[in-house]
Amino acid sequence: MNKRKIGILVSGRGSNLQAIIDCILKGDLPLEIAAVISDKSDAPALERAAKAKIAGFTVNRREYSSKEEFEAKINAILTEAGCELVVLAGFMRILSATFVNRWQHKIINIHPALLPSFPGLDAQKQAVTYGVKISGCTVHFVDEGTDSGPIILQKTVPVLDGDTEDTLAARILEQEHKALPAALKLWAENKLTIEGRCVKILA
Repeated sequence: MNKRKIGILVSGRGSNLQAIIDCILKGDLPLEIAAVISDKSDAPALERAAKAKIAGFTVNRREYSSKEEFEAKINAILTEAGCELVVLAGFMRILSATFVNRWQHKIINIHPALLPSFPGLDAQKQAVTYGVKISGCTVHFVDEGTDSGPIILQKTVPVLDGDTEDTLAARILEQEHKALPAALKLWAENKLTIEGRCVKILA
């Protein structure tokens, strides 16, 4: 099976990036990471990419006069690398409608909550503050809204008495490392179809 190429956008530690790399190395994920792009030059995720001999790029927003130019650079790198899919793995910037529409149904994000509950920033803190008993993570296609695109997979975790934002986040992260590679495998094997805002998983 030919490996389909993906690009991964990151801002921080890159633990979800590492989970994808590990699954590829084990032969569980028929994909090639063609480019890792960060908006922060000191992101540990870039070190993970370098260690895995994956091309890494820094695109610093402050070096561009507009968001359009910033995103155009990202788009150019992804296109030049031959990427078919963009994966947001802890990328802490909101992409414009122009960028999203250019990659319609070709951007996947991982969010640390059970969408549509608790979109946006500090999802784990929102869950603890609200007092929910179950939380988790969601892998979804990106649309023009904030964490509002069609849902591919979700995994749940209990919210325990005494949980803090950090303890809940750690428990959710363990599931993120399973959910994102699982969703990418379905995509790589052409098992995902979108009908309206529903994602169907083909047998």
